[in-house]
Amino acid sequence: MADMCSHIPTSVTEVAPSGAGCVECLEMGAEWVHLRMCVACGHVGCCDASPHHHALGHFIEQPDHMLMRSFEPGEAWWYCWEDDVAFELEGVGPLRT
Repeated sequence: MADMCSHIPTSVTEVAPSGAGCVECLEMGAEWVHLRMCVACGHVGCCDASPHHHALGHFIEQPDHMLMRSFEPGEAWWYCWEDDVAFELEGVGPLRT
């Protein structure tokens, strides 16, 4: 695991989330544990603790979409799939409160 993410953006561009829940789970009628949002395109997927791991699946299908953020209320952390590191950015709050 890297100590630091080599993909940290110099500025944060807000993208619209693809929905209020995991897109694929909603289509399947499945449940999730926590939500994550792709920073590149706004895809909302379920976390690795969820049965279907749709956030990870999105990165596997779109390897240049390596940054994601927690889409849970009050959580402001980010994660880089490629560098396997979680981090927060100063001055960047949660996506949902």
